[in-house]
Amino acid sequence: MTSKRILLIHTGGTIGMVRSTHGFRPEVGIVEAEAARLCRDDFPNVSIEVKRLEPLIDSANATPEDWNRITGTIEDEYSTFDGFVVTHGTDTLTFTSAALTMALQALDKPVILTGSMLPLTEPDNDGRGNLRDALLAVQTSKPGVWVQFAGKLLHGARVRKTHSDTFDAFAAVPTDAPPMRRGDHFQRYTYGQHEVAILPVAPGATGAVLRYAAEHCDGIVLRCFGSGTVPNTPELVAALKTCLERNVPMIAVSQCPEGRIALGTYAAGAILTQHKVGDGRDMTMEAAYVKMVMALSAEGDINDIRTFLTTPLCGEISAKTA
Repeated sequence: MTSKRILLIHTGGTIGMVRSTHGFRPEVGIVEAEAARLCRDDFPNVSIEVKRLEPLIDSANATPEDWNRITGTIEDEYSTFDGFVVTHGTDTLTFTSAALTMALQALDKPVILTGSMLPLTEPDNDGRGNLRDALLAVQTSKPGVWVQFAGKLLHGARVRKTHSDTFDAFAAVPTDAPPMRRGDHFQRYTYGQHEVAILPVAPGATGAVLRYAAEHCDGIVLRCFGSGTVPNTPELVAALKTCLERNVPMIAVSQCPEGRIALGTYAAGAILTQHKVGDGRDMTMEAAYVKMVMALSAEGDINDIRTFLTTPLCGEISAKTA
């Protein structure tokens, strides 16, 4: 039987950290050693190669350029390996998983992201189990970008971090859509650097922050109440008008962790549709942010960007809401 070749891309994060006087910090060699042990003891018929992306980072410091580093590595090694595992910090894992799902078109191999809430160097950690599960999942899963965590395989563009300290820290609303960008052939898209604001609405908010964002940002993700309502204030209307005048794209998502928005259902949300704010339906905040950065990076005109933001790409919008 031919041995499967797996590339493990280590980006940093808690899974590969050690305790220090200033808290946990990344350390070279920890993930590599555990991967070698798992290859020897659990997966003797699998060839696992580890590629470390320098510098290793705490995922709180991750940027779109780090998304490009990961997808670039996958593109460079695509023909050599049968699947890819990415170890990543949990703070921004959901952003990176959405970014990979949108950037890698027509995957015919699995890409599995994982990490841990407690480092491999600590007793009773979850890193060992998560890494083992990810290395198994990359051999058995359908093509696409997945998150393997706490015994669950989750859709890369729909996953949310739902808990700050328990091992079972991630969840995703199920969908039948595969976690990959549709296309005729494998292709990698890249992300540029853009000023994108994520702004929640709140009772009694003056609208000054939104007005500033409308004047200075390239794009805005607006987190609305419930199914898509916002305070109908003169300040908010003025900010929305500024976005229209400056051709600043906006997309609305719900502050609720489950369900969807439907702009126009309530009069309190009508001002959004009147000012061409995109209906994000049941997209996660993370997926909406990533999609906005991707849309701006494509450098189309404002109408192309608005269409792209609201058109299903990789399962980030479930079929029942599309």
